[in-house]
Amino acid sequence: MAHTVLHINSSPLGDHSVSRKLTENLLTELKKKHPDTLVITRDLVSSPLPHLSDITVGAFFTPPEQRNDALNAALVLSDELIDELFAADVIVIGAPMWNFGIPSSLKAWIDHVARAGRTFTYGAAGPESLLPPGKKVIIASARGGIYSSGPMKVMDHQESYLRAILGFIGLHDVSIIRAEGVAMGEEAKQAALGSAGVQLDEAITHITT
Repeated sequence: MAHTVLHINSSPLGDHSVSRKLTENLLTELKKKHPDTLVITRDLVSSPLPHLSDITVGAFFTPPEQRNDALNAALVLSDELIDELFAADVIVIGAPMWNFGIPSSLKAWIDHVARAGRTFTYGAAGPESLLPPGKKVIIASARGGIYSSGPMKVMDHQESYLRAILGFIGLHDVSIIRAEGVAMGEEAKQAALGSAGVQLDEAITHITT
């Protein structure tokens, strides 16, 4: 079965990035199983997105019939990013923990795609997704320390935030490939990468079933 994959990378560390290696490995394995997989890539570091401005936010909340040319122009990028999200069967996100959260580049992408009237709406029972059901999300999560358990768990505003905001727009089928403790010495890093490799295989199986 062919897939359209939206591939998002946000680490500024280039070839030293663990999350980039994980997304690359994931796509390599997926293409081995499905050579006709179409990948749409957004590198938020080499091609950064602008953070929202007063004009962009104003355009978000102005009814289409009341928008002028400037407001319509402000929505072009957001519409393009949202169209990519609609087109994707699978969303692969490279997301390192950065100061206990996510890189600002990834937050900018989220701010463009989490948009009332396009990806969600407010109904009588609260927010409702406007995205087609059935999309799968794979998050490649890299962490210098240990945040999935122990005393630092309370500082996890990375994976917890991503699950929350993705769920808010209707993306509930989320798997995480996690490599944590990568800054705690070479032995810990290799153990983290080994564990992530097992999780990657499981994620591939989940995509293809």
